[in-house]
Amino acid sequence: MKQKTPPLGKDVFAFAFENKRYHTLAYENRLRGYKLHKAVIDAGFTCPNLDGTRGTGGCIFCSGGSGYFTAPAALSIEAQLARELERLRRRDPRARAAAYFQAHTNTYAPAAVLRDLYERALACPGIESLAIATRPDTLPQDVLDLLEKLSHRTALTVELGLQTMHDETAARVNRCYPLSTFEHAFHGLKEHGIRVCVHLINGLPGETAEMMLQSAAYLGQLRPDAVKLQMLHIIRGTAMEPLFISGQYRPMSLEEYVRLVCCQLELLPPETVIERLTGDGDKKTLLAPDWTRDKIRVLGGIDQTLARWNSWQGHFFSAPEARIRDFLRAPSSPL
Repeated sequence: MKQKTPPLGKDVFAFAFENKRYHTLAYENRLRGYKLHKAVIDAGFTCPNLDGTRGTGGCIFCSGGSGYFTAPAALSIEAQLARELERLRRRDPRARAAAYFQAHTNTYAPAAVLRDLYERALACPGIESLAIATRPDTLPQDVLDLLEKLSHRTALTVELGLQTMHDETAARVNRCYPLSTFEHAFHGLKEHGIRVCVHLINGLPGETAEMMLQSAAYLGQLRPDAVKLQMLHIIRGTAMEPLFISGQYRPMSLEEYVRLVCCQLELLPPETVIERLTGDGDKKTLLAPDWTRDKIRVLGGIDQTLARWNSWQGHFFSAPEARIRDFLRAPSSPL
């Protein structure tokens, strides 16, 4: 009979909760005393990688910069948030939410325009905080000052899309900013006392497992407040579609992804909140990988693998290079 690995004790992993071996949002919700949802909105922004300021065409994986359930930008912020809260409260009648500015680049406007948008969102009933997704190259000093003032009044998270630390990959996917720009933005936000969540995408064209682990190790040493990890989705209508159709790009398998993510978790500091381990793509436009449609299977595989390894988030945070070498030498095993 297969023996179960006992749950981690708090003496081993201080953020253990519900048998998870990584620092979950559920752990944070328990500390808060209730679940904080995200009310996703499209405030009508564009992107400097679309309008020609930095580039054109956008990142090759970009399908518009927002979740598929986002309300149309033609609706006012107030109407979008009211609709989102109605949706959330069908499942949780007492739902409270952060206004999530997700579509495109949500600091890409003059500070006065941003102030009006953010204040209007905060004034909506049921909204108690802000989450703002943006690019590192759209955070001038006056916007940083605005965000700092807001953070003194409400819980505020700025989400930065790094995707990879490797500039050669960034050029390949048309990200249109170097790692130094990310570092400047990250440190600027932290100096202003702002909570930062950083996105990494696994499976970008040309990236090896070693490169993806290096991105996680690099990020770990920065000690971000939160991280989102996800597999690259191949979405219809993006520049990735022809690369996939022609066979020039092969997505990672579920087994490859799960093993990689588990090792990435080992390289991140235990206090960093893991806000995502697999993405929510539009199932109607998703071409690949097909396994990403089954979120429960992905998360279950991560739980089982960490338990089988008897490991946890931050286990090798202090020795990332040695762990990466060991991971690359080890044979893979089925889930």
